[in-house]
Amino acid sequence: MTAAYVLLQFGDDLFSHRFEDLESRPAFTVKTVHEQPTIVVQVAREAEWSQQHPDIMGPNNAYLYFGPNKARGFLVYGNGQEVPMAHQIRQKKDSSTSRYFTTQHGKELKWKIFPQKMECVDGRTTVATWELSQPEDVFSARLTIKHAGLNVVTEILTTLTLNRMAMQLSWQA
Repeated sequence: MTAAYVLLQFGDDLFSHRFEDLESRPAFTVKTVHEQPTIVVQVAREAEWSQQHPDIMGPNNAYLYFGPNKARGFLVYGNGQEVPMAHQIRQKKDSSTSRYFTTQHGKELKWKIFPQKMECVDGRTTVATWELSQPEDVFSARLTIKHAGLNVVTEILTTLTLNRMAMQLSWQA
C-alpha cells in the first residue's frame, strides 16, 4: 500500500494559515511577509515536519510576489528563477476547471478543481487531495499527500495556494 501523509489546514485566510500533521507538528505555514507597496506571501515548509520524511525534496519555501491590488505577479521557489503566477495555474481549455503547473524539474502536473475539493494529478495518478472540512471539524481543510508527491511537496502546496487565491480573487485565465 502506498503511504499517504495527512496535513490539516488551520485557518481559511488565504494570506495567513498553517498546515499541521496528525501529530500536531507544523508542516507548512502560509503568511504575508510584506505588504507595501505590494503583497509578498511566503509558503514555508517547516523543518520539524520535513525531518520526519527523508524523501522530501525541493525547496523549503516559495515566495508569491503580487502585483498592484493583488493582481497576479510571479513566484520564486527558494532562490530560483522568477516564474509568472499565470504559468503555474494555466488552463488548457476554456471549458475546463483543471489548472496545470510545471515543476522545477519540468514535469507537468494538473489540479482538478471541484466545488469542495481539489486533486493534484501526475498523469493518471493522484498525488494530493485537498478537501474542505465538515462543520464539526476544528480544522478548515485536509490535505492528503501520497508518497509520490513528497519530491514536489512545496510546489504542490504553492500551486494549491495559488489556485485557491485565483478563485477567491476572481483572476481570469
